[in-house]
Amino acid sequence: MKQKIHPKYIECEINCLCGNVIHTRSTKAKINVEICAACHPFFTGQQKIIDTAGRVERFRKRYEGSTYNKK
Repeated sequence: MKQKIHPKYIECEINCLCGNVIHTRSTKAKINVEICAACHPFFTGQQKIIDTAGRVERFRKRYEGSTYNKK
């Protein structure tokens, strides 16, 4: 291994919007995330739609008349 080219690997705190805090190691001291394993729908089994500025409604409105994949 070459000397003096690798970043420092330090203790890290990962904060999720749901309030979950994870302590690990990384090259950054603090990381903020929107979704973690405690609140992700795949792990919780709950469907939670995060609507930012009406994007979900605009999508549904745009494709409400679509006949794609309808029986």
